[in-house]
Amino acid sequence: MAEPFPETTPKKRRVQSVLFMCNYNAVRSAAAEAIARAYFGKSTYVQSAGVRSGEPTDPFMIAALDEIGIDATRHRPRTIEELEDWEGLNFDLIITLSPEAHHRALDLTHTIAADVEYWPTPDPTLLQDASREQRLDAYRDVRDGLTQRIKARLKT
Repeated sequence: MAEPFPETTPKKRRVQSVLFMCNYNAVRSAAAEAIARAYFGKSTYVQSAGVRSGEPTDPFMIAALDEIGIDATRHRPRTIEELEDWEGLNFDLIITLSPEAHHRALDLTHTIAADVEYWPTPDPTLLQDASREQRLDAYRDVRDGLTQRIKARLKT
């Protein structure tokens, strides 16, 4: 006899394309893109973009990723508008890493059918007055936190 109430919690479908968004696409979203590509780049299409332009890729983030064998030296920051002009915004999932990016992503859902998740992620660039090692530790913390969440969320 069939169950009268089939399972009502929807199963999460496998993410085929993901966009990471942040303020400038120079630290957090750039790192998330590099990490996701390193672990899932063959099975998931991955991109990143910022809400605003103007920041170069951060050398501390490049160094923190290099420590775990991920090369992000070729990353060039881009805005959400540049990405849209370049290839369109055809993503299953948009993961936002800052409040400003989250608000922008929610605006995008008026015209695209993507799920949006907000992963509050600290901004390691705020530690301008700390020592080099303290600053690098903040970047490592962001890298490690993103790695853990990305592995858990994108695994098939």
